Amino acid sequence: MPLTLTSTAFAHGGAIPARHTCEGSDASPPLAWSGVPAGTASLALIVDDPDAPDPAAPKMTWVHWVLYNLPPQAGALAQAVGQAGLPAGTREGLNDWHRTGYGGPCPPVGRHRYFLKLYALDVVLPDLGMPDKAALERAMHGHVLAHAELVGTYQKQHR
Repeated sequence: MPLTLTSTAFAHGGAIPARHTCEGSDASPPLAWSGVPAGTASLALIVDDPDAPDPAAPKMTWVHWVLYNLPPQAGALAQAVGQAGLPAGTREGLNDWHRTGYGGPCPPVGRHRYFLKLYALDVVLPDLGMPDKAALERAMHGHVLAHAELVGTYQKQHR
């Protein structure tokens, strides 16, 4: 059974509801995973948008959420999960707003794609401080057993 990442808030390829964006309460979507491979010691989650700032002329990938050392047996993250609600042992990294936690979609123009990427790792990573996406990816290098992706889209409703 492959590693899978799902949300009850939106289907793969579907629109992310406004409540999970800057136009709503900016609450993280509920997430669940299954098919964690044998030998998985921890999970990492990176949520990013490769379409920034404009899908017609993307210039960067904007990082929305960085988590690592999620216990594989947790199986899920609740909607609007904050630091206190994260599974024991989970560590947070910095998003591109230079803060920890979830930052929802807030595209300046066009419909953007948001990639929620879950990685099964064969190690529990050391305390990396508050790594950005690049630092976490360097730490994960050579330790990824499997990965899963859930993609959602969003375009601002109000101008």
